[in-house]
Amino acid sequence: MVRPSLRTGVACVLAALLAAGCTVRRGAPVVERAPQAQPAPAKPAVAGRSAPGPAEPRAETYIVRKGDTLYSIALDHGLDYRDLAQWNGITDPRVIRVGQPLRLKPPVSAAAAAPFKAAPGVQARPLGDTLAGPDNIKTQPKAVRAPYSEQAYAQLAGAKPEPAPKPPAGREEGEDGVDWTWPATGKVVSTFNDSSNLKGIGIAGKLGQPVLASAPGRVIFSGTGIRGFGKLIVIKHNSAFLSVYAHNNELLVKEGQNVRKGQRIAEMGSTDAEQVKLHFEIRRFGKPVDPIKFLPPA
Repeated sequence: MVRPSLRTGVACVLAALLAAGCTVRRGAPVVERAPQAQPAPAKPAVAGRSAPGPAEPRAETYIVRKGDTLYSIALDHGLDYRDLAQWNGITDPRVIRVGQPLRLKPPVSAAAAAPFKAAPGVQARPLGDTLAGPDNIKTQPKAVRAPYSEQAYAQLAGAKPEPAPKPPAGREEGEDGVDWTWPATGKVVSTFNDSSNLKGIGIAGKLGQPVLASAPGRVIFSGTGIRGFGKLIVIKHNSAFLSVYAHNNELLVKEGQNVRKGQRIAEMGSTDAEQVKLHFEIRRFGKPVDPIKFLPPA
């Protein structure tokens, strides 16, 4: 006969085993894992702060449209119309046709396009060794051809080349490379408007009043070839900037002439205008920009 105490102990053991079995069936196995590196959260994009893209390349060709002239096309692309005519084989700048493609960059010659390749096996030899035996032939250094420059010539001559002069501070190509001044005295009667036909400023004055070169440069146009500008002068200051002087009564400079800052280039007038005034533009790569941002305070 089983004692009550023994029977109670067996019952407790069975109950404990049953509880453990239920726990094993319901619980998930625990596996220790090394912590995994979590990727850093991506930074939210900031509106309006995107990195600037590369500069837009300048067009290489242009298709002539109705109303275009070679002079207006050249002005709109910051070019000398004579260069434009030469690049496209145009003998009469007044004659172009609608739909005609025009090259806006100089053609690359075959000589410039093909890189120079030295003949294989060519070796430098001192003159005294050309008649010597094969054991005396110099095999080093090999001859190298280089484009002509003052530095290269000085090195070949055994002289120490002089360092290339550095441009003065604040005179790099671009906005800081042009020293602007006002082209005329008078009241500004119209300001820059990118949506207007003539994008510049209007300076009112008197008939015959002096019109001055706003900066030093070379005259690339002097005449009446562009509709709406009247008697016009265009000056090229560097590879980026042109200045435009319109509605003149008299033109005092010729194409190809170099002018200095402040030089008298024309007399103010009213050709193709409703009043006596100077229409003045500054163009960067042919695109008009606000002259007030470049001219000194009035």
